[in-house]
Amino acid sequence: MIKNINKKFQIFNQDCAEGLKNIPDDFIDFIVTDPPYFIDGMGDDWDDEGLNKKKSKSGVVGGLPVGMKFDREQGTRLQKFLEPLSVEFHRVLKPGGFCIVFSQARLYHRTAMALDLAGFEIRDLLGWKYEGQAKAFSQDHFIKKDKKLSEKEKKDLILQMEGLKTPQLKPQLEPMTLAQKPKIGTFVQNWKKYGVGLLNTKESLDGKFPGTIMEVSKRVRQNESDEKIQHITIKPVILISHLIKLFTQKNQIVLDPFAGSGSHGIAALQNERKFIGFEIEKKYYDICLRRFNTLKT
Repeated sequence: MIKNINKKFQIFNQDCAEGLKNIPDDFIDFIVTDPPYFIDGMGDDWDDEGLNKKKSKSGVVGGLPVGMKFDREQGTRLQKFLEPLSVEFHRVLKPGGFCIVFSQARLYHRTAMALDLAGFEIRDLLGWKYEGQAKAFSQDHFIKKDKKLSEKEKKDLILQMEGLKTPQLKPQLEPMTLAQKPKIGTFVQNWKKYGVGLLNTKESLDGKFPGTIMEVSKRVRQNESDEKIQHITIKPVILISHLIKLFTQKNQIVLDPFAGSGSHGIAALQNERKFIGFEIEKKYYDICLRRFNTLKT
């Protein structure tokens, strides 16, 4: 059982579904996490090596651009996966504490529903704004392969469908669910007892009052580490730092149940917060340890 955290960080090579059980009730100040999205193999059967191989082929997974394969069961599986974890998130957070969960745009509602059913108040939809790569594709290839069409029909149809592509707009926003464990009493009463429940409006990415849309280029990741981190869904440290500074105070505990390559932990440690993380894949757990132990704070 984790009873205190005297060290700056604790990272466990463990499935968070089991690891979370070792965290006491009302212990964590803030959760920020990026769980599997349950699209195109990115589920609880995550195959990192296979996904990277597929993604390297022009962003294609399973013969379609990443995220393009439409399957209603993806949302069902995601919510089923997140519901018991959300119950644990709710249990370990202090009253008034915030929980931010990244998700894929078309399955955002399933993430929010899992948190809602666990007892969280869904406070807002946050968005990470960036310039993604357009992945919609034309139907020319399929038309040319259609043996039922004559060459003239193919040429006419391709001409008619010029500019028409699959329904996938260029990605520019990744959503986050902002959920809050219900506070006890008033905001002031809850703050006095637990030190959470309010946001720091002095924290800003652009010098303005903090907003729901947070613009951070994906390219900043290239300059955030001395080593090249190979992870398919890595998030910029500057973005996570912004979230941590918005919703926590120095020396408070940040939890990431899906630590990946450790960017959330780096953000916490750089900002004088303590960090608890779980990472089931040994190679990423090792990366986390190496990055945390060599970090100068």
